[in-house]
Amino acid sequence: MSTSTKLQAAPVQPGERIQVIDMVRGFALFGILLVNMEAFNRSLFQQIMDLNEPTGLDQVADWLIGFFGEGKFYSTFAFLFGLGLAIQHSRAQARGVRFTPLYLRRMAVLLVIGVIHAYLFWVGDILILYALLGALTLLFFRNRQPRTLLIWVVVFLLVPLLLNGALLGLVELSRMSPEGDRLMTEMFAEQRRGYHEAAAQADQVYTHGSFAEVTAQRVQEMNMVFGMWPFMAFNVWAMFLLGLYVGQRRLCDDLPGHLPLIRRVWGWGLGVGVIGNLMYVIAGEGSVRSEPSVPLMIALIGQTVGAPALSLFYMASLVRLTRDPAWQRRLAPLAAMGRMAITNYLLQTIICTTLFYGYGFGLYGQVGRAAGILLTMVIYGLQIPLSVGWLRRFRFGPVEWLWRTLTYGRLQPMRAMRPSAGSAQGG
Repeated sequence: MSTSTKLQAAPVQPGERIQVIDMVRGFALFGILLVNMEAFNRSLFQQIMDLNEPTGLDQVADWLIGFFGEGKFYSTFAFLFGLGLAIQHSRAQARGVRFTPLYLRRMAVLLVIGVIHAYLFWVGDILILYALLGALTLLFFRNRQPRTLLIWVVVFLLVPLLLNGALLGLVELSRMSPEGDRLMTEMFAEQRRGYHEAAAQADQVYTHGSFAEVTAQRVQEMNMVFGMWPFMAFNVWAMFLLGLYVGQRRLCDDLPGHLPLIRRVWGWGLGVGVIGNLMYVIAGEGSVRSEPSVPLMIALIGQTVGAPALSLFYMASLVRLTRDPAWQRRLAPLAAMGRMAITNYLLQTIICTTLFYGYGFGLYGQVGRAAGILLTMVIYGLQIPLSVGWLRRFRFGPVEWLWRTLTYGRLQPMRAMRPSAGSAQGG
C-alpha cells in the first residue's frame, strides 16, 4: 500500500457519522443489558434447562423480557454491523483505500477483544461471533447484488428451523416403537441429570469461587457455547446481510426520502413481531430448550420471524422519532452511548460480574427478573451521562480507541477537537 493510501485509511470522523445509527446502537445497549441480566445471574446450564422458573411478578417480568427483548437486540447489533460494513466499504472506495485487508484486521482485533471478554469475564460474549461473521460476510457477500442478499437472508433464517425440525423428526421417528420410546426417555432423563449436576457445580463456583475458579468454569461453558452456534449463528448472519442490503441500497443517505418505506417497515415489523413473539412466549412456556418438541418448534418459528421483525420495528420507530427536532434532542444522549458501544457493552459485563460473582459482591442467584429490570435501568442510567461526559473530552471510548489504533497500526488522537474561537462565534 502506498504512503498516500495509508494516510487516507483513517477512522470515521465525528462529522461523518450518521447520528441516528449511533442512537439505535445506544438504545440496543439497553435491551442487551436487559436480556443479559438473567444470564449474569444464572449459569448456562440453568438457562438451557429453565431451572428455577420464576413466579409472581418475576414471571410477568420474564414474559415481558421474552416478548420485547430476547433475540431482538443482538439482531439489531448484527443489522448495524452489516450496515456499517457497507458504509465503511463505500467510504474506503471513495478514498481509494484497499478495504479488504483493513476490514479483516478490524475483525481480527475484535476477535481478540471477544476472546478476552469471553474467557476472562463472561461466557455470554457475542463479539467473537460478530468478528467471525463480519469477516465471512466481507469475503463471501460484499459484492453480491441486493436481491441475492435478500435471498440469503431468508435461507439463513430457515437453517436453524431446518436443523431443529430434523432433530424433532428423528426423535419422533424413534418414539414410534416402544423400544425407541424407552431409549429416548432414558436419554433425555440422563441428559437432564447431567445438566442438573453441571448447574449445581456452576452455581457453587459462581457463588463462592475465586476469579481463577470462575475462569476455569467459563472455559468449560464456552465449549458448550461453540456447540450451540449452528443453532444461533445463522439468525445473526441473516441480520448482518439485511444490514448490508440496506447499506448497499444507500437508504441511510436519504432517510427523509425513504420515510414511506420506513413507515411500511414500522407497520409490518409491529404486526409480524407481535404475532411471532406471542408464539414464542406462549409455546415456549415450560419447554426445555435441549429437548426437541412440537411446542419448542412453534416457539422457535415464532422467534425466527418475530425477533427480526420487532428489531426492525424498534429501529424504524427511532428513525421516525428523530424526524422531530424535539425528539432528536431528547434522544441525543443515546448517540453517545452508541459511539462507545463496545466500551459500554464490556463495562456492563464488568459491573454485573462484579455484582453477581463470588469474587465480587456475591449476588449470584439472588436477583429476580423484576429486580433485574430495575438494576438494568440503574446501570444504563449511569452509563448515559458517563458516555456523554467522556465524549465531551475524548473522540472515542477507550476500547474503541484501542480497536482503531490496532486496526490502523498507529496511535489515534484521543482528545476531542475543540472548536476555534471563530467557529464558536459562528464565523
